[in-house]
Amino acid sequence: MHTTVIDPVIRARYRALKGGREHAFTTVDPARTAHLVVDMQNGFMEEGMPLEVPMARRIVPRINAVSRAVRSRGGTNVYFRFTTRSTGDWPVYFEQFQAPAFGTGEVATFQPGSHGHALHGGLEVTDRDVVMDKTRFSPFTPSSSDALRLLTERDIDTVLVSGTLTDCCCEATARDAQQLGFRVILVSDANAAMSDAEHNAAVNTLAAYFADIRTTEEAVALLDEAPERAAPAPAV
Repeated sequence: MHTTVIDPVIRARYRALKGGREHAFTTVDPARTAHLVVDMQNGFMEEGMPLEVPMARRIVPRINAVSRAVRSRGGTNVYFRFTTRSTGDWPVYFEQFQAPAFGTGEVATFQPGSHGHALHGGLEVTDRDVVMDKTRFSPFTPSSSDALRLLTERDIDTVLVSGTLTDCCCEATARDAQQLGFRVILVSDANAAMSDAEHNAAVNTLAAYFADIRTTEEAVALLDEAPERAAPAPAV
């Protein structure tokens, strides 16, 4: 996994803002918690793919562990798939920010129904989970996906973020979720980037302003330690 390092100056600053605490969120309601699994697709994970993120293969067991914990406690797992159809759908990125050949190749890789678009086979996805396409880095960008509607309808107040890339789609997702009013926890060892430096740049920015940073073990413990919801009283 990436070696996650939070700069001591940044840590001291956010601890001071939190009254000396490391974490803003020390309890969760599992039923109101969603695990947002970002872009764990063949196009990013298989060896030899133009957009391969080698570290992404190594975080699969940790993502599965978080998903199992969320599922067992009545929460929601949402697996997002980066989805493209035409370079003209996002020309500022595919046609201008990238070289034309690279942008065209990325669009081809993540066409709906293609092998690159599919979720990686190592993920434990069940019928209880949600699989959702998104067309931008963040699922919360307007018209990118129905994520905000889904989470609102399910009364979600806390999101755990995992996936790839830490410093691109995962960071964008975490930032937007916090700005929309969700309590955000980034699962540090269940996120993958192209290097430790890029991973830690995102983690440090998120820790300072947007999200609590937790390991898989810590995130699962939060869910496991949450009290069981009382059963509703029988109708009279």
